[in-house]
Amino acid sequence: MSGLGRRGRPGLPARLPGPGGHLIGAYGLLALTALLFLIFSFTLPRTFPTRDTVDSILSNQSIPAVLALAAMVPIVTGAFDLSIGYGLGLAHVMVMQLVVNVGWPWPLVCLAVIGGGAVVGVLNGVIVEFGRIDSFIATLGTGSMMYAVTGWITGGGRIVPGPQGLPAGFTDIYDSRFIGLPVPAFYVLALAVVLWVVLERLPLGRYLYVVGSNPRAADLVGIPTRRYSVYAFAASGLIVGFAGVLLASQQQIGNPSVGLDYLLPAFVGALLGSTAIKPGRPNAMGTLVAVAVLAVGLTGIGQMGADFWTVPLFHGGTLLIAVGLAGYSARRLRTGTVAARDSPAVPPELPSSPTQDGGAAGAPP
Repeated sequence: MSGLGRRGRPGLPARLPGPGGHLIGAYGLLALTALLFLIFSFTLPRTFPTRDTVDSILSNQSIPAVLALAAMVPIVTGAFDLSIGYGLGLAHVMVMQLVVNVGWPWPLVCLAVIGGGAVVGVLNGVIVEFGRIDSFIATLGTGSMMYAVTGWITGGGRIVPGPQGLPAGFTDIYDSRFIGLPVPAFYVLALAVVLWVVLERLPLGRYLYVVGSNPRAADLVGIPTRRYSVYAFAASGLIVGFAGVLLASQQQIGNPSVGLDYLLPAFVGALLGSTAIKPGRPNAMGTLVAVAVLAVGLTGIGQMGADFWTVPLFHGGTLLIAVGLAGYSARRLRTGTVAARDSPAVPPELPSSPTQDGGAAGAPP
């Protein structure tokens, strides 16, 4: 019945958005970013439209952007990983502990921490999918345990390098520049491109979207929903480990509580990003646009001399708006109209069975 329009013609939605509405939905957030930049440029002509401001945004927002991309991947499958903030804190503390106190070579430490992040992600996925525990509760529990491990490693204090400091090669991970721009911006862009290719161009990404949209339908067509959900959590954990390496290279000190400051901005970026580029579905490029909106807004507010409490107020209000807009966009995507909220969720451009992508019949590998 969901394929019937108001006049009873099969296969036609009740109302399709026009091309103008589609463009506004897809690129409205990008236009808002440009509009905010222009507003702050006219309001603060001496400080905002400068090279220093652009460099500051590209550099300081790289870690929130990476963490927002990490939060986005489980959301694709309909799950939430609340442990990413705790995982970020543990990852960067582990980097400092192994480099400063244990004396491991920093390239080996980076690989170990990123790999450890993937392992933690797998554990989260197994607990959620095979333990049948809601992702909110499961990841909040594992996150609290990671926070305890972080406190145990640091003894509640900070890990400070010796007089010689950290290896120059390690600090260059964050401090170096490429073609005149901060190199962390290129990490974010490369990660977003990889996720875009996986989610939008590979069967793996299509299966993840099916799992998040309609797990029952995914089971019926032979997609192992549990396995793919674990894949999503593993990818999230791996990205969190990479973000921890960046954070350690940026701060050059081990702070056991710093990771929690990134949790809310990450989810704001991931949820708000599902209203851009591909409205109604979490996507990498939309997440980048959402982070850009937050970065420009917070930078402008900061340069105007706003009080410290405006930052959590901005993030909290934006999160509420993001959740509302994401839900509205998802309903429009499912039904093709703003009515019929109960229609089954089957995203467009997804294979109805794994065989449509050229694979063998049955469950995908």
